[in-house]
Amino acid sequence: MAEAKPRLLVLASTYPRWTGDHEPGFVHELCRRLTGEFEIAVGTPHAPGAPAEEVMDGVRVCRYRYAPAPLETLVHGGGIVANLRRDRWKLVLVPGFVLAQCLQAWWLQRRWKPRLIHAHWLFPQGLAARLAAGPGYAVTSHGGDLYGLRGGLFQRLKGWVASGARARAVVSQAMCAPLQALAGPARSVEVLPMGVDLEHCFVAEPAVQRRGLLFVGRLVEKKGLDVLLQALPAVLHHHPGIELRVVGDGPLRGEWEALTERLGLAAHVHFLGARPSAELPALYRAAELFVAPFVQAASGDQEGLGLVLVEALGCGCPLVVSAMPACADVYQDMPGTVAVPPGDVAALSAALGQALQQRGSLQAAVLAARPRLLDRFGWTAVTARYAAWLHRAMERQLDPPMDMQP
Repeated sequence: MAEAKPRLLVLASTYPRWTGDHEPGFVHELCRRLTGEFEIAVGTPHAPGAPAEEVMDGVRVCRYRYAPAPLETLVHGGGIVANLRRDRWKLVLVPGFVLAQCLQAWWLQRRWKPRLIHAHWLFPQGLAARLAAGPGYAVTSHGGDLYGLRGGLFQRLKGWVASGARARAVVSQAMCAPLQALAGPARSVEVLPMGVDLEHCFVAEPAVQRRGLLFVGRLVEKKGLDVLLQALPAVLHHHPGIELRVVGDGPLRGEWEALTERLGLAAHVHFLGARPSAELPALYRAAELFVAPFVQAASGDQEGLGLVLVEALGCGCPLVVSAMPACADVYQDMPGTVAVPPGDVAALSAALGQALQQRGSLQAAVLAARPRLLDRFGWTAVTARYAAWLHRAMERQLDPPMDMQP
């Protein structure tokens, strides 16, 4: 008789609401690939139109209610921090959201009896995992939770969560030191990025004719689309036919569409809205350059890695990217990429103009570097590293408890 697979309870706020959802699906992609090693249940917030419980690709998904259905708008459409900045009234939803996450984690671990809880994000998922008083937990920080939420109380909560975990991971090298500072010097931190389907989905088609610039991402402050829009007039001076496609939605869409009009760019910039993930590869393959003008938001939030960079490279599309620390894991030592100072309009304009002149050689360099990309970010390699990390966490003895710092 085959031995039963160990049970893993996963907690996440960003998770597909249904098959083909345009919301970021990296947590589900990891979970479904880990079902060969673990029996997995996911606790995640409910959203209008999504079932309360279902099985997606072999993963049991349980969605908790945190408000009446019409008000369940805190998570999706830009993320929690961006939604709160746009609509301050949504602050009233936060206590119920956090409480519901904690109660669901407590209930699921008692009902389902997992060997380990894997919390994606330090807060509130990591907090819920620690309060669940279950078998122990591992936590992965994705960036916004680490760089944002900088108040004293949040810092103490995040430190308490990080120090109490059986295992801690971040998705980029630049995040190690900040998480280490929260967890304490005796707690180890590993770098484990999420993956991209570079084997079947995000692959290049060299015969496709490439044209124009492409931006893909939530329309929130840290994505820096306003910097790109301001840089575009200078690019158009030398490349008058160039067009920019903007794929994504979010709280700043209206503001950035208005900026496009003020700059006289309406004929050159096309806002396509959020698109299903299945449509993204064709968009990457059709672009001459992928532009990622990331910045640090006023709240301190910034990219934790930037998987859209990997998706673009996988489709053979060169990058012009802001030199944000966490993104260096993608663009550093990766041919076919050009890095510019974050928020520098003139530098971005110049880099775009130069990259457009060299696009043929940049595209050839990207294609030649594909084996390196697969080893770093292909799901086969990433899943194997995560499976080993979770198995080690299940076997590891709990660290001595650490109280919250005053």
